[in-house]
Amino acid sequence: MTAVYNFNAGPSALPKEVLERAQTELTNFNGTGMSVMELSHRSKEYEAVHQNAIDLLKELYNIPDQYKVLFLQGGASLQFSMLPLQYLKEGKIGNYILTGSWSEKALKEAKLIGETAIGGSTKEGNYTSIPNVADLQFNDQDAYVHLTSNNTIYGTQWKDFPTISHAPLIADMSSDILSRPINIEQFGLIYAGAQKNLGPSGVTVAIIREDLLEENVDHVPTILRYQTHADSNSLYHTPPTFSIYMLNQVLTWVKEQGGVQAIEKRNEEKAKLIYDGIDESNGFYKGHAEQNARSLMNITFNLPTEDDNKKFLAKAKELGFVGLNGHRSVGGCRASTYNAVPLEACEALREYMDSFRLQN
Repeated sequence: MTAVYNFNAGPSALPKEVLERAQTELTNFNGTGMSVMELSHRSKEYEAVHQNAIDLLKELYNIPDQYKVLFLQGGASLQFSMLPLQYLKEGKIGNYILTGSWSEKALKEAKLIGETAIGGSTKEGNYTSIPNVADLQFNDQDAYVHLTSNNTIYGTQWKDFPTISHAPLIADMSSDILSRPINIEQFGLIYAGAQKNLGPSGVTVAIIREDLLEENVDHVPTILRYQTHADSNSLYHTPPTFSIYMLNQVLTWVKEQGGVQAIEKRNEEKAKLIYDGIDESNGFYKGHAEQNARSLMNITFNLPTEDDNKKFLAKAKELGFVGLNGHRSVGGCRASTYNAVPLEACEALREYMDSFRLQN
């Protein structure tokens, strides 16, 4: 099989143009006679790639001057610990809003470090929705308020974020960063593993407001301080150079597509195809997420029986669809329609959904 429809939840699809560009440069980057993977991270050739990636992200997301862009390692999972290590000090509370497995994992790590609270949760409803912003609970002692913007397992997504002033709002945006415009100034810190919308695994992007770098963090190991990486332009130690090179290529591709606004429009079009296939199936397909909480990135659904799910997935695999199995927490099916998934793949999935329903 030479081509597939890649709906993997992560690592996920990369733009074909990006892969082809990387292929042409793989053994001789920019006339150096070496792969970018072989270059010193202190070389002017690599530093140009590194800085261009920072500049492009600032441009695409309209990131204000009072924010720093950092390239970190350890995935979003390391951020679950790195964040409370900096800010969850004695007398302060880490306020976590639970909307799925990843927010639960972030809370679990924070509990190892300091006092926490749950400011909102939809766990009782098996995470089919997002909490109402008006119902969220805050504390004067909040060190920060943490949420996960998109939930890959359950297929839900925040449409509007809470505006708070008593503490910084922190967001794990690993699975929907750069999929739609956002107001960066609502947040003190945004972090995201790259392997959904930004590039391959290996690099984590953090966008942090400068006043949060002024905290006294003498108790935190040097490499786990945001200030360390901000001071060194994310070159304190050897960065994941190839992942950042690919990130730069993906950001270039987003700009070529017309920027984040154009990407959002296409993402809405892709998701609508599949959600319409669910809604127009007379109950044959049943979505997990409530309609007002549906994710544009991860579309989760079940068929009438588990046997139907297995049959649907087996036939899909034969037809070249990859990554449609739902997470074990929800079961059924999941189509991850990240930025690089082409419209044609979603059209093909919709056609298959319709034909499978009519035949069964």
